[in-house]
Amino acid sequence: MLPAVRAAPLKPQVKLLALAALLNDTASELIYPLLPVFLLNTLGAKPAVIGLIEGAADGLASILKYYSGALSDKSQRRKPWVVGGYGLAAASRALIAVATMWPLVLVARLTDRTGKGARSAPRDAMISDVTPPEQRGRAFGFHRALDHTGAILGPLLAMVLLQFLTLRQTFMASVIPGAIGVVMLAVLLRETNDERGRMNEERKPSPGSSFIPHRSSFYRAIAAISLFSLANSSDAFLLLQAHEAGVATSMLPMLWAAHHVIKSLFSTRAGALSDRVDRRWLLVSGWASYAVIYALFPFAHTLTSFVILFVLYAIPGTLSEGAERAWIADLVPAEARGKSFGVYYLANGLCVLAGTALFGLLYKPEAPRAAFFTGAALALCAVIAVVAGMRRTAAPQTAR
Repeated sequence: MLPAVRAAPLKPQVKLLALAALLNDTASELIYPLLPVFLLNTLGAKPAVIGLIEGAADGLASILKYYSGALSDKSQRRKPWVVGGYGLAAASRALIAVATMWPLVLVARLTDRTGKGARSAPRDAMISDVTPPEQRGRAFGFHRALDHTGAILGPLLAMVLLQFLTLRQTFMASVIPGAIGVVMLAVLLRETNDERGRMNEERKPSPGSSFIPHRSSFYRAIAAISLFSLANSSDAFLLLQAHEAGVATSMLPMLWAAHHVIKSLFSTRAGALSDRVDRRWLLVSGWASYAVIYALFPFAHTLTSFVILFVLYAIPGTLSEGAERAWIADLVPAEARGKSFGVYYLANGLCVLAGTALFGLLYKPEAPRAAFFTGAALALCAVIAVVAGMRRTAAPQTAR
């Protein structure tokens, strides 16, 4: 067994960013489980349109993450990107509430993802900036845990609100928690002098250093993550599959909440575990379990089976999300942190766009196996890529 280690407290910035993620995801996930049904039944969109909306939104976010990360490196300012990004996300939800045709939902999703693109790489860079290398897995895991807690609260809140409000009124109510998070960050988030001083110290190059140390390891990591991203198409299709199999619209938020309960409970522990073992083992375990679970979705036909699958589907993300981000942080120095997270998000998002488009083309409610089996096969290819990389290199040395 690994020895128990007394954990030092996480930095205030990490806790504040995690709380903001909780509020934002409460708002976002209040809408997300209901959006596919809203698009199909209220606005008359086709399944391929759902793939277009989600894929285009994520693709835009990924491109913007690259530039926001690089610019936050150049200016050494992370906060404006984080606050502005969350502000755009809050505004986009009001637009969904008043949308009368699916192109307006596309605009709203693009606005939301513009906000995500602006904030994500600078936020992750800030977490890396203030967190010692030996705590990065736990810090990112904690952030993901609170993010997923919001993903529990949002669907549950939606179930309650739908008893009293219309679908559109419920969407409008989602603006409130996101706005609270924006105000909280604007007032309380600090880029301290100590943090900036440490960043400047880390920026001083050592003799013979290059822009990104461990360059080959960094790009091998990006390649493996990109391959898995092709398999990781929009989860809107999982909700749509449940609905097409007979699960009532009012129960979709419960499925989504059950999925995030597991992530909320165990993401911090999984991230902390990645601080003590080779992070890549958690990726291998997570992505392999993704392939198995994904392949089972076409065979589910009852509410109970979908509850079980959505709970199991949390396992891959629990194991890999914190470890994945900490792995990237390990491979890059302070002066390239924002840009490197931008590269990570750019590659991830563009491949999710391609994977979502592919899934949308292959998916047929009456015959979904081809789409799900393709996703499972791509995930197994990503596992092979990581294992092959592990044979070539030892565990990556942290870039301090």
